[in-house]
Amino acid sequence: MLQPWQTGKVIRIENATTTTRRFWIELVSGLPFHFEPGQFVTLDLPIHEKPSKRWRSYSIASWPDDSPVFELVIVLLEGGAGTKYLFEEIQVGSELTLRGPQGSFTLPSPLEKDLFLICTGTGVAPFRSMVHHILRHNLAHRDIYLIFGCRRLGDALYRKELEELEMNLPGFQYLPVFSREIPENREHLIRTGYVHAVFEEICQKKRTMESLSAEMVVHPAAFYLCGWKNMIDEAKKRITDLGYDRKSIHLELYG
Repeated sequence: MLQPWQTGKVIRIENATTTTRRFWIELVSGLPFHFEPGQFVTLDLPIHEKPSKRWRSYSIASWPDDSPVFELVIVLLEGGAGTKYLFEEIQVGSELTLRGPQGSFTLPSPLEKDLFLICTGTGVAPFRSMVHHILRHNLAHRDIYLIFGCRRLGDALYRKELEELEMNLPGFQYLPVFSREIPENREHLIRTGYVHAVFEEICQKKRTMESLSAEMVVHPAAFYLCGWKNMIDEAKKRITDLGYDRKSIHLELYG
C-alpha cells in the first residue's frame, strides 16, 4: 500500500561535485521520517501534466535517526527534466511533494553472509545509509565490501567519510575503483579499471582458501548492486559465472 503524499522543505543544499548536489529535506509535519536503509522516496515535481512523467525516485543517502530530516544526493542528468528542475529551481526554503519510504532494497536480517555493496555514481547513497546503520546499532555482521566505481577521484562521493568508516567498523572495506584517472600523488591505494575485477578477485580468493582439500565451493555472500544498467547487467553475469545463484543478487537500477 502506497503512503500518502506529504510535504518536505529543503533546509540545506551543498555541491558534492560539479554535477552532483546533496539536498537535506525536512518533513513539514515535524514527525520522524522512519525508513529502512536502502529505501527511496519519490518526488512529485511540477515538470509535466501527467503524474507518471512528474515522478522521480531517489535513494535516501542518510540513515534512520528518528528525526524528520533525510538526505538525497542527486546528479544532474543531461536532458533530464527532473534534475534540471531540482538544480535550477530548488533553493533552501523550497517545498517538495514527496512519498515514501518505498522499496525492498534493504539489508538482510541477520547479516549472516559477506556483503558486497557494488555501485557507481550516486548509487553509493543506499550503501552509505546501510553501513552507518550497521555501525550505529552495532549489528553483528560478516565482511562488508563497498566497491564504488568512479571515473575520477573527484567523483568519489563521501570519500573521506567512507575512509573513516573503514577505520571504525571492523570487517568493513571501502574499495573505490577509478576508470579514467590515476592520481600521481596519493596516500591510499588507488584501484583502476572497473568494479567487476575487484569483487571477482575477492570471491576467488575466499573460494580458494576454503577449498584447499575439498570440492570447490563458493563463499556465502550476498551481492547488492546499485547504479546504471550497463554496470548491473555486467555484474550479474560475472557473479553468476562465479557460481552464485541469482537469488544472492539484489539490485536497484538507476536511470
